[in-house]
Amino acid sequence: MSDFDYVIVGSGAGGGPLAANLAKAGCKVLLLEAGGDPCSEDETGRLMYEVPIFHGLSTEYKGCAWNYFVRHYTDDAQQARDSKKVAVNGRDTVWYPRAGTLGGCTAHNAMITVVPQDSDWRHIQEITGDESWSPASMRGYFERLENCKYIAGPDSVEAKVERVISTIAALLGKPEDWRDRSHGHGFQGWLPTCEADPKLVLKDKELIAMLVDGVGAALVAHIGTPWTRVETRFDPNDIRNGSNSPEGLAFTPLAVEHGKRAGPREYLLRVQQQFPNNLTIQKHALVSRVLFEGTRAVGVEYIDKAHVYRADPAALTNPGTLPRSEVRVKREVILAGGAFNSPQLLKLSGVGPRAELEKWGIPVVADLPGVGENLQDRYEVGVVSEFARDFTLLGDATFSPPQVGAALDACMSEWHKSGTGVYASNGALIGIIKRSRKDLPDPDLYIFGLPGFFRGYVPGYSTAFEFHRNRFTWAILKARTNNTGRVTLASKNPWDTPEINFQYFGDGRRTNDPDLEAVVGGIRFVRAMNRPMENIGIIRQEEIPGASCDSDDKLREFIRNEAWGHHASCTNKIGAGNDPMAVLDGRFRVRGTQGLRVVDASVFPKIPGYFIVSAIYMVSEKASDVILQ
Repeated sequence: MSDFDYVIVGSGAGGGPLAANLAKAGCKVLLLEAGGDPCSEDETGRLMYEVPIFHGLSTEYKGCAWNYFVRHYTDDAQQARDSKKVAVNGRDTVWYPRAGTLGGCTAHNAMITVVPQDSDWRHIQEITGDESWSPASMRGYFERLENCKYIAGPDSVEAKVERVISTIAALLGKPEDWRDRSHGHGFQGWLPTCEADPKLVLKDKELIAMLVDGVGAALVAHIGTPWTRVETRFDPNDIRNGSNSPEGLAFTPLAVEHGKRAGPREYLLRVQQQFPNNLTIQKHALVSRVLFEGTRAVGVEYIDKAHVYRADPAALTNPGTLPRSEVRVKREVILAGGAFNSPQLLKLSGVGPRAELEKWGIPVVADLPGVGENLQDRYEVGVVSEFARDFTLLGDATFSPPQVGAALDACMSEWHKSGTGVYASNGALIGIIKRSRKDLPDPDLYIFGLPGFFRGYVPGYSTAFEFHRNRFTWAILKARTNNTGRVTLASKNPWDTPEINFQYFGDGRRTNDPDLEAVVGGIRFVRAMNRPMENIGIIRQEEIPGASCDSDDKLREFIRNEAWGHHASCTNKIGAGNDPMAVLDGRFRVRGTQGLRVVDASVFPKIPGYFIVSAIYMVSEKASDVILQ
């Protein structure tokens, strides 16, 4: 018999908050994390985690990196056209950085915290027939988890003064409409949110010129006005955006507090300290399979050793000789390994497409053909420009942790002293939300600008990002994509990474692809922003895609070849009861089994919002309620 009510596999955006919430509610929870916690092990690891501007470096930091090498296309010739390609075992692949550490990929993401649109939740509500998935219900979960630091909440001094004024006015017979100042934000949750300091731009006249001459003019020409978000403070998380989905400028919210990254890791450690008898966190534990009695999940088998999984750059050469441990649970097993690892673990445990399981000699527990299918991601490209002069904003920064005994650069000193400055940001100075077509109900492009060189994920990119101090990248992110790939087993060994093929643009065969056309339009829009500065010599040249991409057909070819993503999702989708490809029901239960759920990025039927981590946090909160019910 086990002392644990629940075992949760994975400590990221899905599993971390869920484990903490269940433990706070009085349940005994075992959280198994395959990685370690380099933030607590050495000074470099701490800085890689805590300093927001180091998020790029942290993706390549060996203490927490998990390196996947994926395919964008099945066709070898098309895959070979990607300039970021990496040869692995004689095949061209693309590097896809993940994190094996406490907190999962929230330990190295860009900390962007933007809620999905109402339509994302309404879709799940419609296919499940479950009102608890309604936009209003799901927004309540964001309010519950958020601790907003960038607006004055209902309990602030400002709000109290307004209530007094409203009461006096009512007594004088002149009632005023005092409205809730929260506008859908939460102020008591576990995740602090702030905004990047917009005043950083004022340190650089080139950036000021870009915003005034380029961004403003392009917004007026293509959207109508850059000020459509004045009422909501350019805040994409203001609940008043939910019904009309406006376009325009956005100040991007970040999961940062006092200049430091914040996320599930801090929440887990706080809860473990408060409820040490309820939450057990076991690191360096790679789960190898779910244990079943019939079709009921009763526990997991795991390898209690560091550096077992092959995505780890320090992976052991022969993990097959390591002993296995088992743990059994009183109630449920919950998988939260993400879009790659949760379907892999289900298949290794006998839950998945029968033909694939039988190919590897894995006994079938539940024949679910949808496991590992429906893989979705964003499409992203970067438009990189060379400015005539270096940015003043970057002049005092090395953009790397200090060497032992070395003096701190000016930006690091400012971060240490006050938690402010360039290092307290993720580098993204401004965001623009836009529809690629006027007839779309919701905007589908999120375009954000950052001083630096970023053409996508390729080994070594993080040190190249600030190598030249006169490069500026507009990153174009396409939301609500139509790409569907798959995750399949490469072997029956739990330490081997699976085969991952995103099958971009219908595996390169889709004609008149709306996603492709949307990204073409995004590049055209960015070029319109840059053109005034090119005309007066502030921008010297467009480096990527470059002047040679001077037609829509050439832009299409560039996008097909060079697009990337980093929001993998949807491989264990929630679906209706009559959907043969549905893996989960609306309560996160794995069909055909008992005592087994999945709570992570893989649960969505369609990729939600612009930045997926907020949506995962929200489903984690919902799953906490569902499981406790």
